[in-house]
Amino acid sequence: MFRFRRKKVRRRSRRTSSVTKHYVENKEVARELVLARLAVFNRHYSLKWNRVAIRNQRRCWGSCTSLKNLNFNYKIIFLPPHLQDYIIVHELCHLKELNHGQNFWNLVAETVPDYKQRIAEVKVIDKLGGSVKLLTKLQENYLSGAKAPAKPESGVATSLEQWCESCERNVVCSCSFDKDSALDQDHQTKIHPASPAKT
Repeated sequence: MFRFRRKKVRRRSRRTSSVTKHYVENKEVARELVLARLAVFNRHYSLKWNRVAIRNQRRCWGSCTSLKNLNFNYKIIFLPPHLQDYIIVHELCHLKELNHGQNFWNLVAETVPDYKQRIAEVKVIDKLGGSVKLLTKLQENYLSGAKAPAKPESGVATSLEQWCESCERNVVCSCSFDKDSALDQDHQTKIHPASPAKT
């Protein structure tokens, strides 16, 4: 008679990484922020959604599904408030227009008229990696200068913001990271196409 032995499979207990711990610690804070800002902007739009999820995503700040579910990256809480608002409005508008056509951008512009500037700032952050450390420093710099943004003396810029002559305000700009980088020209051509790129 044959006896089959069951092979014991050792299962490792899953260790929680520091990234996962950080996500769990900040998930509910992010949910509160997103729900509060959705309520504010939805006074204007009067749209309905099914569910709001807070996720730990590497590259995506937010998404909207065809089932009217809104998803946001928990790292949104580390962005400056004007970028948080842009991402939330962007996904909120996808409830009505599930594409990036002109009608969608017109809808976004109703509450965020300078959305092109904000898109450029988010893209710079994405190119720099979007780590929590970077985002925290960015938010600190923004909040410390948000009350009275003024032109720095003799062209001195913070580590994450720079005075932009065309915008006449502090902006998140790659120019302040590496003055010789291609990102500097990218800022000039995408945000201010009429102004010449720095040399």
